[in-house]
Amino acid sequence: MDTTHGFSLLREQEIAEAGCTARLYCHDRTGAQLVSVACPDENKVFGVTLRTPPADSTGVAHILEHSVLCGSRRYPVKEPFVELLKGSLHTFLNAFTYPDKTCYPVASTNLADFRNLVDVYLDAVFHPLISEDIFRQEGWHYELDAPEGPLSRKGVVYNEMKGAYSSPDGVLHEACQQALFPDTPYGLDSGGDPEAIPGLTYEAFKAFHTTYYHPANARFWFYGDDPEAERLERLGAFLEEFGPLEVDSRIPAQAPLPAPRRVEKPFDAGDEPNGMVTLNWLLPEVTDRPLALALEVLEELLIGLPSSPLRRALMESGLGEDLAGTGLENELRQMFFSTGLRGVDLHDEDAVQALVLDTLERLAAGGPSREMVEAALNTVEFDLRENNTGRFPRGLSMMLASLTSWLYDADPFEPLAFETPLAALKARLDAGEPVFQELIRTHLLDNPHRVTVVLRPDPGLGAAREAREAAGLEAALAGMDEAARAGVMAQARELARLQEAPDSPEALATIPRLDLADIPREERPIPTRAGATAAAMTRLHDIPARGIIYLDAGLDLACVPQHLLPLVPLFGRALFEMGTAREDFAELSMRIARKTGGMGPEVFTSTALDAAAPVARLFLHGKATAANAPEMLAILRDVLLTARFDDRERFRLMVGEEKARMEQSLVPSGHMVVLSRLRARASLAGWAAERMGGLEALEAVRALAREVDTDWPGVLARLEELRGVLVRAGNLVLNATGSAADLAAFEGPLAEFAAALPAGAAPAAAWAPAPLPPREGLTIPARVNYVGKIVRLGEAGWRFHGAQLAAVKYARMGYLWEKVRVRGGAYGAFCVLDRFAGTLAFASYRDPALAGTLAAFDGAGAFFRGLDLSADELAKAVIGAVGDMDTYLLPDAQGLTALLRELTGDTPARRQAMREELLGATQADFRAFGECLEGLMAGGEVVVLGAAEAIGASGLDFSVTRVL
Repeated sequence: MDTTHGFSLLREQEIAEAGCTARLYCHDRTGAQLVSVACPDENKVFGVTLRTPPADSTGVAHILEHSVLCGSRRYPVKEPFVELLKGSLHTFLNAFTYPDKTCYPVASTNLADFRNLVDVYLDAVFHPLISEDIFRQEGWHYELDAPEGPLSRKGVVYNEMKGAYSSPDGVLHEACQQALFPDTPYGLDSGGDPEAIPGLTYEAFKAFHTTYYHPANARFWFYGDDPEAERLERLGAFLEEFGPLEVDSRIPAQAPLPAPRRVEKPFDAGDEPNGMVTLNWLLPEVTDRPLALALEVLEELLIGLPSSPLRRALMESGLGEDLAGTGLENELRQMFFSTGLRGVDLHDEDAVQALVLDTLERLAAGGPSREMVEAALNTVEFDLRENNTGRFPRGLSMMLASLTSWLYDADPFEPLAFETPLAALKARLDAGEPVFQELIRTHLLDNPHRVTVVLRPDPGLGAAREAREAAGLEAALAGMDEAARAGVMAQARELARLQEAPDSPEALATIPRLDLADIPREERPIPTRAGATAAAMTRLHDIPARGIIYLDAGLDLACVPQHLLPLVPLFGRALFEMGTAREDFAELSMRIARKTGGMGPEVFTSTALDAAAPVARLFLHGKATAANAPEMLAILRDVLLTARFDDRERFRLMVGEEKARMEQSLVPSGHMVVLSRLRARASLAGWAAERMGGLEALEAVRALAREVDTDWPGVLARLEELRGVLVRAGNLVLNATGSAADLAAFEGPLAEFAAALPAGAAPAAAWAPAPLPPREGLTIPARVNYVGKIVRLGEAGWRFHGAQLAAVKYARMGYLWEKVRVRGGAYGAFCVLDRFAGTLAFASYRDPALAGTLAAFDGAGAFFRGLDLSADELAKAVIGAVGDMDTYLLPDAQGLTALLRELTGDTPARRQAMREELLGATQADFRAFGECLEGLMAGGEVVVLGAAEAIGASGLDFSVTRVL
């Protein structure tokens, strides 16, 4: 057995599917396991994962995940995590708490930066300071301004989870998981129940770290093109001080239930009268990879496509508005399947259950059609081969996949090598085996471990929770004698002192960082050339893409009349989801799934740098293998020219689904709602985006749901009007990304496609936004707030300078982090400089405060103006801003990014000038930005999304609107 730097090589395997070599090592002294993946990917990934099964729902694993990143033995600053966020070129930097594990991953394309990230994370995880004050800050603590009260409770995780428990989807997922696993750690909330979090003591918190945060319980991961020998050397040197330890962190299996059960939970739904119903089945262990793959295909077959039989049966039943449930959950030891409906009149609960079971019974008896199977199998196979993880590093996605076996003491490589089980599944299907009928029968219909979960709307739930919390705090205060009250006040003062005290220069100097000399000074261009297509603007990007061609067809929305803008997103969906002259919607969706890797719409809006008019496009995205790319174009031609909009029932379902999704996103994405409302005030592009995707769009969809019943001819006429102005070659930009050889073969079909569209372009429409109130309060049933403010920099004679990117980065990760998150207890806060529109927007996320957060926003100008930065801090801010500019992009994102830059006037020359200004940033630039900003912050416009009581108690004058 080979031994290197204290590690013994246990296994080595070529993972042809990912073009890499994977090696499994064991650290001889501690028993720690390491997977080292060598491949040519420059986006290097490191991660350490620990099994952390909770014993209760106090959120100890989650609070510890936050806390270990708040200072360590070698890096004794308040928050090394934040210092890295400020000044690293990282492509990923975060941590995750799962129901049974905690992961600490980092990624970077820069080798020196990657080494720094690894060193800081290793020390943070295994040698954290985790003082009692850190526990109070990240977990929970009492605050008391006067001995007589009132007593309050704060904490970052505490407030985060209050927000999570305000999200119906979050409540549903927890309820389903816990109902299926009543006897294992999965039956608890590792994130923390807000009513249980205050039961966590500092002693239990420390003990959890001592028990589980040891290399013997760790699984280390390296991936990328960094030298493999150095990985072993650096990690081996770090582990030298540790010895062996017996850690019992095994995740027990849930014993099967003898018969189906029913669980009912309340959720805070405001005035919503309807609830959710899901059926949930416990499945076998995830380590059975052939079964896991077959179940992935079954999930796609049942609910993955608009035409999937179970999805269609549910959506066309009239029993609800949209699908509910997580589908196939395959990241825990035992998989489970969850599906049902939201927006259900709970008198129809039995009907929902009967419909699901009857549909499954028919499928088990007759089997899905060959076309359905082909569509589902192609979708799963395309995703596996493409491995398109978006901005999520591929190496991190591989790590999480590996852990689905590795964490449970099985083969870490098996989840990465899909060719063998995929070939076996295809062979079984080709041989005529009723694979999916048997899966449905065995694992769903004949499986007694089934739980029906009902979420019942309770309009008084939020008030009842607040009353319980208030009563508990009153009782806690009443139980404190004079000395105890003085102790609480002293602890809060000491915590505030520590939070406000700056890190010493000596402590900050311990955090490794790059030098400005390490930063590339030249903008890296994205390969772009004009295509030969005469009828429409065409751009081609020669980028190797694993034999795939990515296509973005952008229709110019400038011609869309104002009253039709809210209909644009649904029009985009209708093109792909209502059928064409040659096929109904089910046949079309299966054709898309069989021949492509997926097709769908997306709306983009932005202010342009060189034009008064905004850029607004409805993009129709598609991806296919080079061999199937002409068929992708044929589908796009059919939907643009012959899509049928006259299926009233189908369109009604889509509208209801859109309405439900938008309403369900309000709480988990409240900060985006606030930003959209703010931007609507500041630019025509922002207003258009709000009309098509914000609260104005939600109100329009609600009205549309009524109009489908009362004025269907009018709705149909508006859809046809949209097609008439949009679908013209002169309105179109075609953007294709792929290898040079693949694009060369694709150019001809692309030109033919454009020539088949109606010629010319429709004239631009006149948009006239209505004014919005300067202070807007939007009420939802939630126990936290989302607070936002925007200022128009042009009013103070502002001119963009690249150094401002570093200033905003520094404020986001310094000033706002400390004032709003650390001191205020919000889960997050940020500011965004829109250099196109000339605005600076501030927002908070899951925030217990309101007026205090606005005061922090208003102090940003004075913060900039009074900055006294060291050379190191200034360089760190610059490097961090460069990292944001140089975001790592996969091929499809590179091609689309290049196009969007061209459309908005963000030319290579302009970006190079911005880069040079940024690299030459001085403290004077920061102060000048502060002087510009300080005069504006007293004005500006404010939007708050939160509880009506919090908005009313703020003492601020709001125009209040109920959203839910």
